[in-house]
Amino acid sequence: MDKRKFLFVSLSGLIGDIAWQVLKEGHDVRYYIDAEKERDIADGFVPKSKDWEKDAKWSDIIVFDDTLAQGGKAQALRAAGKPVIGATPYADRLEDDRSFGQEQLKSAGVSIIPYEDFDSFDPAIDFVKKNPDRYVIKPSGEAQNVKRRLFVGEEEDGEDVIRMLEAYKKAFSDEIKVFQLQRRINGVEVAVGAFFNGKKFVTPVNINFEHKKLFPGEVGPPTGEMGTAMFWSEPNLLFNRTLLKMESKLAEEGYVGYIDLNCIVNNNGIYPLGIHFAFRLSDDQHPAGGHAYAHQRFFLGTRHGRRTQMAHAQRLSDRYSHRRPSVPLR
Repeated sequence: MDKRKFLFVSLSGLIGDIAWQVLKEGHDVRYYIDAEKERDIADGFVPKSKDWEKDAKWSDIIVFDDTLAQGGKAQALRAAGKPVIGATPYADRLEDDRSFGQEQLKSAGVSIIPYEDFDSFDPAIDFVKKNPDRYVIKPSGEAQNVKRRLFVGEEEDGEDVIRMLEAYKKAFSDEIKVFQLQRRINGVEVAVGAFFNGKKFVTPVNINFEHKKLFPGEVGPPTGEMGTAMFWSEPNLLFNRTLLKMESKLAEEGYVGYIDLNCIVNNNGIYPLGIHFAFRLSDDQHPAGGHAYAHQRFFLGTRHGRRTQMAHAQRLSDRYSHRRPSVPLR
């Protein structure tokens, strides 16, 4: 395997495991973290970069691990001829703008859960009063990164959602500028993910189950993640009815990287949750081990649409990733 120079660019230090895995494979690696308070992450494991734009000239391959306007930087580097793994301005918007992501899925023929957008709390409170039901409060933009702000209503009359909206109005009006009320649907929460090579999806696909509540038994506030179980599969019904329908649009964009779409599945169908149209390459989803191994193989083999199937698929299946969850798997 040819030795390459990898530059990893992160807003808040979310891709250390993957950078370390690539380094252990014998490649040169530099890791840039934008957030000053997070810059000690992975110290001693991965060589660091102080100026990613300067080191971009040094690198053979550049990896961006987030959205939030990183897609524009990635796209500019692609236009200059650099091989880049990461978002595009379109991919940024799919991840960061809930409603846009949902409408893009809908236009591609994917079923979505009914929702309403709001930019202030009083209209949302009036809406729930006039349309009592169970809802999920989902902040948009950067506010969605604080997972405890997401609230899942339990009461059929919506009174718990109203109380929470009133509390948010007092405490977080400056923080939550735009949010979504999504009707709550019961079912199994499962995500499907796959690598995209700029032209089409690369197989096998990844099926993963996140455990988000703080305590065992699905008790406590939502967290970013308490643990994940996952396995690799050939394209299946979940993939064919969701991500595959976005293939032509992603090819039009020239997107190269990983995509993960979280869904609720029940006897009526498959319903994507807009919050998890994730283009990030972050450690909570891709811990060291099988998935990090898959990433570095993808980085090396997928350039300009050449790879359509992951090399060493059996080895990927053998090295499936399982982060020990706080919630027992039954």
